[in-house]
Parts: sequence; structure tokens; C-alpha cells
Amino acid sequence: MKRPPAVLAAALVLTLLGTLVSACTRDAEHITLRVLASPELADVEPLLDELEEDTGVKLEMAYEATADLAGQPAASGRSAYDLAWVASDRSFLLRVQDSGGRLTRPESTAVMRSPVVVGIERDLADLLRAGASGGRISWADVADAAAEGRLRFGMADPRRSDTGRAALVGVATAAAGTGSALREQDVSCDRLRGFRSGQTLTGASSRELISTYVEHQGDAEALIAHEAELLALNASGKLREPLEIVHPDDGMVLSDFPLLLLDPGRREAYGKVVDWLLGADVQKKLMERTFRRPVNQDVELSAPLRASVGNALSFPDRLSIVEQLVDDYGDPVHAIGDQVVFVLDFSTSMRGERIADLRAAFAGLSGADQSATGKFARFYRGERLTVVRFGGRVLEERTVTVRSDADLRTLDRIVTGGGFDDATAVWSALDRGYRIATDAVRAAPERPVAIVLMTDGENNTGLSYEEFLRRHERLGSAADAVPTFPVQFGEADAAALKRAAAATGGRMVDAGLSSLSDAFKEIRGCH
Repeated sequence: MKRPPAVLAAALVLTLLGTLVSACTRDAEHITLRVLASPELADVEPLLDELEEDTGVKLEMAYEATADLAGQPAASGRSAYDLAWVASDRSFLLRVQDSGGRLTRPESTAVMRSPVVVGIERDLADLLRAGASGGRISWADVADAAAEGRLRFGMADPRRSDTGRAALVGVATAAAGTGSALREQDVSCDRLRGFRSGQTLTGASSRELISTYVEHQGDAEALIAHEAELLALNASGKLREPLEIVHPDDGMVLSDFPLLLLDPGRREAYGKVVDWLLGADVQKKLMERTFRRPVNQDVELSAPLRASVGNALSFPDRLSIVEQLVDDYGDPVHAIGDQVVFVLDFSTSMRGERIADLRAAFAGLSGADQSATGKFARFYRGERLTVVRFGGRVLEERTVTVRSDADLRTLDRIVTGGGFDDATAVWSALDRGYRIATDAVRAAPERPVAIVLMTDGENNTGLSYEEFLRRHERLGSAADAVPTFPVQFGEADAAALKRAAAATGGRMVDAGLSSLSDAFKEIRGCH
């Protein structure tokens, strides 16, 4: 039967309306989210088409090296991004905590995990393992080898990279040796100068660092990065030989690659993305593609990831601690060694057991101390060291820049081979130390300089304390930049040494509470 034209027209209109409604519904369900992402997460990009197909949510990734999501949220209160996907949000959350309520903690979901570890050329790894306690390489062993000049490494810039910052926190936590999160007192002195002296490669992100390493494989024997990145690098075929991946025995910082909701108005779409990413099938794909460990416990680990993560180190709970740590480490591209002026009492009262203790302390700083604290505190390549021996006058002075073991042997000869004097001119010797130090400051203002004064007696000749202060004041701003750290030993005048420390911006250490070696280690890196 032939339908009337009016009926056909109505049917056509209904069909067109249905098509339009269906199209509009699909458009309404399709959402684009702008994501600020760590550059190393570019390896998940191939999975994002599947995400869009399954959820209707497209992630528009903007890769930027950022350690604490600086600038998020924007000053206007509305973020330029809907989400952030980073290796770690710990520094950002500390910034939120420190904001006095100006910033709100965003919703955050861990997506994958990977510890910050060390990839080392196999021959060097074997050597380090042979000398390590129990054959287990630690951050202390890495720092010791770096200070000695046996290990050169690459690490992303902690000022700009969340991976570099996690690595720095891990090493510093190991150096503190407390087994817990870093405290203010743990970063009051920089314990990482020797470790840092081995850094030869860096980058704004770990992705940039690894690219640089591939192009300059002869410039470093080790890389500090996420386990996942090192496994991927080994599998890439770009290396002359694979790196051995070492999980330091004294612990690692574990990154959990969280996805953060910066715009609360996008919560529904965020939920779809999170649910998709945490599904067992997708977690397995992420593991196989990126070598990161799944957070979904139903996913069986692949063979390269079955090694235990080991001891996960805690992140500091205060922003000021992280900022101090990063400031002390400075610019990896323009590293410069410290100068320390040791002003050492060689009066006759130092004979016997006391001079033996002093010589043992110097031997320990030269590498003989194989404890974890000793490895972090040792003299390092590029450091300038001055020894001023004094009695009633300056008996000898010598400055060396540590380039090899021969320079350390030179220092050893000065400390072990010198004679003694009957008098003790503490303030005259310290005045001489300041003249050396201020010359160093004027010659290289960027080089940190400090004085360590060690005496076992009271001043009985030469300048008075008051005259020393007058001379110190006349030296001007160059002297103000140099603190003195007196080490009280034996019958030294503690009150006078405390006054000198306070007047110069340093602090006194009592060797009688532990040992001379421990006292010297306690003030290593203090400025």
C-alpha cells in the first residue's frame, strides 16, 4: 500500500531528529581534559587512544619538567589544566600544606609505582659489591666511589624534576642514617658534597637526562633514575652494554605516579579515567609497556619486576626541609668544591693519644672510615683543603685541591709528620686562618669556605680574643661569609670557643661527647 506524502514526511523528520539527538549525545559524552604531565610519562601515550575509545575522555597531554607543580593552580584560582599526572606529588602537597589555606589539597590517585634506583656499568658494580657490607651496594657506597673519583653519574636536576628530587631525598635520607624522614637538623649541614662531586650529567627531566646519557655514554658510569626508566633503557638496544640495576641497601624513595584532579568541575570525567587506568587489563598493559609496577594487586608482576623494592624511605614532612636540601645541592651544571681551612693545635699537650686521635680522624676523612657516615663525610675530588698547624705561632700551612690519592697523602704527611710547640696561640692561629679564608672568598665568591678550629688547651700567647675580633671585623664582608666550627678537645676553653663560634656564625662541637672523628664528621658540609 502506498503511504500518503504526509506520513512519509513525518517519518523522515523523526529519523533526522533521532540522528541529531544521537550525535549530540555522543558529543556531550566526549570530553577533553588538559593534563600537565611529567615528561617521562610520554611512554603511556600509545594507550590514550584506547582510553578515549572506552571512556569518551580524551587526555590532552602537556609534558613539562616540574618538581612541585609550580604555578598550579593558577593565581586566578582556575588552573590552566584539568589534571596533573606526575611521578610524585609529595613536594606539591607540602606546598599546599605550607600555603596557609590558600591552596586546597586535590583529589589524587596512585596509578603505578617505581623506586628511584641506580643503574651502574657491570664491571664497576662488581667492584662496588666486592667492597660493600654483605655484598649489598648502598647509597653510601655510591657516595664513597663518587667522592673518590671512581664513579661518575647522571641525575635529573632536583630543582626542576620530581625524579631528581626524589633521588636527592633518598640519598640525603640515607646520609642522615636515622632510618626515618629527614628532619631540620639532618639538613643543617650538607652531607652530599662528596656524592655531588661525581655528577657529570644532568637534565631538566629524567627523560632528557637519559637521552643525554645515550649520546654521551663515556661521560658517566651510572644513572640515577626510576627503575622503570632504566629497565626500558636496557631493553631499547641503545646502550653499548646494559646497566646493572641496583636497589640501594639503605633504601629508596618510591614514586607512585599519581593522577591529580586540579579542576573539581571535572570530577566525573576524572573518575572515568581513574577507573580505566586501575583496571587489571590496563594495569598489565602499563606494566608491560612502561616497566612500572602495578598498584592493582590482582596483576602478577612480570619477570623484570620481581626483585623486591626493598626499604622504602619516607619523604620529609616539611617544605622547608626539601627546599634547604635542594638549595644546598644547587645547580648540577655548575658544581664547585668547598674549601675547608683546618686550624690544628700542635702544642706539646697534643702528644701521645691525642695526636693519634687527630691523625686517625684525618685518615678517616681521607677514606679509611668505611662506615656509612664515613663514606658520606670523606674528602672528595675538587675539594680545597688547607691545614694550618700551630703552637705558639703558625708552624706550617699547606693548601691542596684533592685530585688524586697523592693529594690526600700530602695532607697525611702534614698531620702525621709535624713537630710540636710549647705554647698555644689559639687566636693568632685563627686570625691566620681567616686571612687564608677571606683571600679564598675574594678569589672565588661562589665557593663555600669554612674554618675548623681544633684545640685541646687555652690561649696563652699571641693575640687576645678581643684583638682577634677587632681584626676579624676589619676583614669585612669576606670574613662574614666564613663561619668557624671549633672542636673542643681535652682542656680547651669551652666558653671562649663558643663565643668564637657565635661571633662567626658557626657552632662548637664537643669531641669529648663522642670522638674526634665523630666531631669532624658532624661538621662536614656546615657553612
